[in-house]
Amino acid sequence: MTDLGLPDGIEACLFDLDGVVTNTAVVHAAAWKEMFDAFLRERDGEGFTPFTAADYDAYVDGRPRADGVRAFLGSRGVRLPEGAPDDPPAAATVHGLGNRKNELLLARIRTDGVEPYDSTLRYLRAVRARGLRTAIVSSSANCRDVLCSIDAEDLFDVRVDGVVAAERGLPGKPAPDTFLAAARELGVEPARAAVFEDALAGMDAGRAGGFGHVVGVDRVGQAAALYAHGADQVVGDLSELRGGDA
Repeated sequence: MTDLGLPDGIEACLFDLDGVVTNTAVVHAAAWKEMFDAFLRERDGEGFTPFTAADYDAYVDGRPRADGVRAFLGSRGVRLPEGAPDDPPAAATVHGLGNRKNELLLARIRTDGVEPYDSTLRYLRAVRARGLRTAIVSSSANCRDVLCSIDAEDLFDVRVDGVVAAERGLPGKPAPDTFLAAARELGVEPARAAVFEDALAGMDAGRAGGFGHVVGVDRVGQAAALYAHGADQVVGDLSELRGGDA
């Protein structure tokens, strides 16, 4: 292993955004819960079964918004019309609910701001100082704005986010296509790239893409699930990859 905590031969590092670079996974989870609970309350009345943290991990975390809406509602036996990507947030469609969640998320970010994980930023700088290439790979359509808000856009050579994926027709995680696209843009074979993810869907994507090393970042106590979904290594924070000093 190198002093970056990675196997020899790794030439590029591909990072998820929420939960790995920024402490926004909890904000996403809260916005999803607010949106789904309001929808379910209106549909089923006050006796509705609320959206839970387990639902977030299983059906939503790491996926594009529309995929998350479909997956969760499908788990409850609910089907909605697809609608269109520009549906208003009040529309009772897959895209409408996704846009409502995004509206709630942006309101929370405007109120509370975005916090980076400083240890991740230090690790990124160390990675780049060793000459490894870097990419941000996120399902978020707000990825670039978030990176700019924490002055971190210049830490990545390539960005493949929700906007880029939509433009190129790339399926989101758990499919590996967005990670594979980032590796191609960096000019690196997947076997020579490491993936850093906190979501189970991201673990699945790393395994399916044949990446050389998949690091699970466990912020919420799900190490066993991260390993089960394909992690080669699980850490609570990226500082652990460098002996506690990232």
